Amino acid sequence: MAGSPFEIVLPAQTGVGVVAPFDFALDRELWRWVPDRVCLHTTRLPYLPEPVTVQLAEALSDPHGVRRATRDVLVPEPLVVAYACTSGSFVGGAEGEAALVRGMLDAGAPAAVTTSGALIRACTRLGVQRLAVITPYVDDVTGRLLDFLAEYGITTTASLGLGLLGDIWKMSYSAVLGAVSGLDLTGADALFVSCTNVPTYDVVTPLEQRLGIPVLTANQVTMWAALEDAGERLAASSALTAPLRVPEVA
Repeated sequence: MAGSPFEIVLPAQTGVGVVAPFDFALDRELWRWVPDRVCLHTTRLPYLPEPVTVQLAEALSDPHGVRRATRDVLVPEPLVVAYACTSGSFVGGAEGEAALVRGMLDAGAPAAVTTSGALIRACTRLGVQRLAVITPYVDDVTGRLLDFLAEYGITTTASLGLGLLGDIWKMSYSAVLGAVSGLDLTGADALFVSCTNVPTYDVVTPLEQRLGIPVLTANQVTMWAALEDAGERLAASSALTAPLRVPEVA
C-alpha cells in the first residue's frame, strides 16, 4: 500500500563468504572488522575430533573439503570467499596456500583469499620484513608458520607459542597481552598474533600505541584482504553506486 511504513528500501549489501574451521567461535569479532553494509555468510568445515596439531591443520587444509564448503557459501552470491584459518592456510607452505585459493576459485568463488595469504599481503603493503610472532599453537605448528613466512623473505625476529591443543577461542585479552609482554620485540617491524580463534579486536589499538609498531591479527588481515577484493569487484561493476570503503591495515 502506498505510503505504508513497511515500504522501506534496504541498503545495498556487499556479501563476503567465510569458510571457517569447525571450532571457530569468534563470528562476532569478524563482524566487528567490517562496515555495516557488508554481510558475512559463514560456513564451517566438518568436525574433526583431533587436538590442534600439524595433523589437524593439514586435514583442515584439504582442498577438496574447502572446495565443498566454498560451493555451500556461494548461494547468497558473495563477491569474495575468505578461508578464515591461519594454520590451515600456512601448514602446506606457499604452495599449499596457493592450492587453497585455486580450489576456492575452481568451486566458483568470484575472488578468494586465505588468512595466511592476507598476512603476506599486509606485510607487503606495510613494508614488513622482520616480524615478531605470537601463536596459541604447539611448537610444531608454530614452526610451520615461521617456515611459511621465510618463503616470502620475512624474518621472524622472535616467536612465542602458547602450546594450546584446543579451546583456543577461550583465551582472554589478558592472556594475549601477557604473551606480548613476554616477547622481545627488538628489531621487529610489526607484531602478528596468529589464529582466527584468538580474540584480539579490542587490544590492537592499545598495543600499537604502547609498542609503536603495527599489530596484525588473523581476523584483521583476513577481513582487510576480503574487503579489498570485494571493493575491487564492486569498482569494476557498472551497477556500482557507492564504492566500498576498504579499511586500512592496522
